[in-house]
Amino acid sequence: MAEKTPHAAARSGYELDPKLLEILVCPVTKGALEYDRGARELVSRAARLAYPIRDGIPIMLADEARQLTEEELAR
Repeated sequence: MAEKTPHAAARSGYELDPKLLEILVCPVTKGALEYDRGARELVSRAARLAYPIRDGIPIMLADEARQLTEEELAR
């Protein structure tokens, strides 16, 4: 079993660079994304997808995104 090092623990708390957030768009719709800090996701309401952020890196692949529920879209 691998131990978590202080470096690995710090990596899980990555914040996205605000400049990166300004230029990223949904790869499906080319529309705006919302940053859900708590879920560590970039949300495209137009595409009804949430793209994961892993180790501070947005995974901008539709195959890796999860479908948003109707409840999530209503928020």
